[in-house]
Amino acid sequence: MQVWPGEAYPLGATYDGAGTNFAVFTEAADRVELCLLHDDGSETAVELRESDAFVRHAYLPGVMPGQRYGFRVHGPYDPGRGLRCNSAKLLLDPYAKAVSGSVRWGEEVYGYHFGAPERRNDLDSAPHTMTSVVINPYFDWGDDRPPRTEYHHTVIYEAHVKGLTMRHPELPEELRGTYAGLAHPAVIEHLTKLGVTALELMPVHQFVNDHRLADMGLSNYWGYNTIGFFAPHNAYASWGDRGQQVLEFKSAVRALHEAGIEVILDVVYNHTAEGNHLGPTLSFKGIDNPSYYRLADDPRYYMDTTGTGNSLLMRSPHVLQLIMDSLRYWVTEMHVDGFRFDLAATLARQFHEVDRLSSFFDLVQQDPVVSQVKLIAEPWDVGEGGYQVGNFPPLWTEWNGKYRDTVRDLWRGEPRALAEFASRLTGSSDLYQDDGRRPLASINFVTCHDGFTLHDLVAYNEKHNHANGEDNRDGESHNRSWNCGVEGDTDDPGVLRLRARQMRNFIATLMLSQGVPMISHGDEFARTQRGNNNAYCQDNELSWIDWPADGGELLEFTRAMVWLRRDHPVLRRRRFFHGRPVEGTHDELSDIAWFTPEGTEMTQRDWNSARASALTVFLNGNAISEPGPRGERITDDSFLLMFNASPEPLDFVVPVDHGRQWQVVVDTARPDGVEPGTGEKVAAGDRLTLPDRSLTVLRRPAE
Repeated sequence: MQVWPGEAYPLGATYDGAGTNFAVFTEAADRVELCLLHDDGSETAVELRESDAFVRHAYLPGVMPGQRYGFRVHGPYDPGRGLRCNSAKLLLDPYAKAVSGSVRWGEEVYGYHFGAPERRNDLDSAPHTMTSVVINPYFDWGDDRPPRTEYHHTVIYEAHVKGLTMRHPELPEELRGTYAGLAHPAVIEHLTKLGVTALELMPVHQFVNDHRLADMGLSNYWGYNTIGFFAPHNAYASWGDRGQQVLEFKSAVRALHEAGIEVILDVVYNHTAEGNHLGPTLSFKGIDNPSYYRLADDPRYYMDTTGTGNSLLMRSPHVLQLIMDSLRYWVTEMHVDGFRFDLAATLARQFHEVDRLSSFFDLVQQDPVVSQVKLIAEPWDVGEGGYQVGNFPPLWTEWNGKYRDTVRDLWRGEPRALAEFASRLTGSSDLYQDDGRRPLASINFVTCHDGFTLHDLVAYNEKHNHANGEDNRDGESHNRSWNCGVEGDTDDPGVLRLRARQMRNFIATLMLSQGVPMISHGDEFARTQRGNNNAYCQDNELSWIDWPADGGELLEFTRAMVWLRRDHPVLRRRRFFHGRPVEGTHDELSDIAWFTPEGTEMTQRDWNSARASALTVFLNGNAISEPGPRGERITDDSFLLMFNASPEPLDFVVPVDHGRQWQVVVDTARPDGVEPGTGEKVAAGDRLTLPDRSLTVLRRPAE
């Protein structure tokens, strides 16, 4: 076999049409072998003798796409100094573009002996671990272009590749649970009819099913256990895992783009699947443990702000390079449109505290590729000071956990929720205005993959996670949920009506709020997980969407609310409300006004009342301060939003000075919710009776 010197950059395996260049960084190694794996179980080892700035490299003519490979790193195994090199372990390339196979758990994939953790384990891991794959980078993208949907037009749909497609009746069996399933016309038609503009996929980076879960007969279904930051997860591919998964993912992105739907990836750059000091040796740990991980004062152990056993070392230039190279790769080569960063507070921990001026944010800010896509933070982790909602830099948007909590509190009847609800409804200016951000920095959600589904939020007071095998100890215990009087399943018609009304209340509130709405997959069908609020390990019908034959009334109501929002710019403003008339609009009315149910303007006493649970909000479509794309003035219909979150019916008076004639366009007390344009007409001063826990929207056409 010919071995040429090759190049130190780019890292990973790079096929050029005639052969493949291999490059891997390790400062800890004395010697590195590139191992080419053959289907008969044998391997060919090639020592990487060339080294530039600790990058070992070689070019192998004739090595083609589909070739499996791994690294064996010879060097010190001295956990007391944080060094865990072990040439008996076949290691994944940190820059592998595709991964073949899965881990077969046993002592072979660990660097130590189970009975004696201090002793090095020299059992060969090659027959038991995953392998890296050389890919063909060429793909016919045709005329694919990113939709580049602006935030104020964005509706996000969070989904799991397998959960969304596994039970869809129109998908062929072989496409269920796959990237190709995402691209099926039946799935895309559902998303487009719903009004979705962005599909936010739960982790599709190559991940590992934990040893513990495998022993329990469970699996890491959610996928927050990454081992390959460049490789699409091979189990979601229907075509094969020797690089076909890359082509299949690209094809899915191309199909979604053709439908005008962006693809956002939920990414996990805060930790890896190698766990703590008792975890397996699969890649980074054996290549250069102290360069990749945050080690404790005693370097045998790992710092952990993620609850998973380890945290990546965010002050290491090699970790930062890995993350930025990965992000750029998914944008430039895989054509994705943005990222949602799991436990993003950990990415800001250069040392101990969360630092919004950390190197990671600097690199993202100045990167000409990554800075131009959607960047969404999950603004917390489990470390000290980890709850950072509202504290990310201006380029970022955030999952607004305070929005979720406040909206849940309002509709379940918690006291003193009204004032904060008003802030959340109008874009959370208290969180985002001071640093120059706008309402669109708030990704609003009521439910997501983590926690109760929308159905379960109104059907369970307590979590029911026994199927996870942890005696119901896992998962959040304070869910701000309310079961409407009965825990779980019931045939009581009154309870069922109330639950349906509450689900409509949540959907309507989400779509009437300023910011960017996010729907959790299946909530439009009232999907249930039987009270399990932590279904991370349930790769079965508990987590998969059960697609109903006709969709049902909730689906139709959700569609109507999404399209109501999309049709009316006053419901998706780009700037915060001023609370006064807007100059240049020739309208004496304020852009927003707040009223008691009696139709009088809210006073401080009204806001401070512990029992206050109802209000009317006036949105002035004639007082939108931001201009259109060509500088033109934007005008819209005006709306009155009437919220009755109290347990009793209440009379609402239509304010007398904010429009003479109105039409009911939404009424969550009705099973169909009332589609826009079909509701009754009401006049200023009229009284409307809103049933308990219901929401009504009135519209006045623009003049």
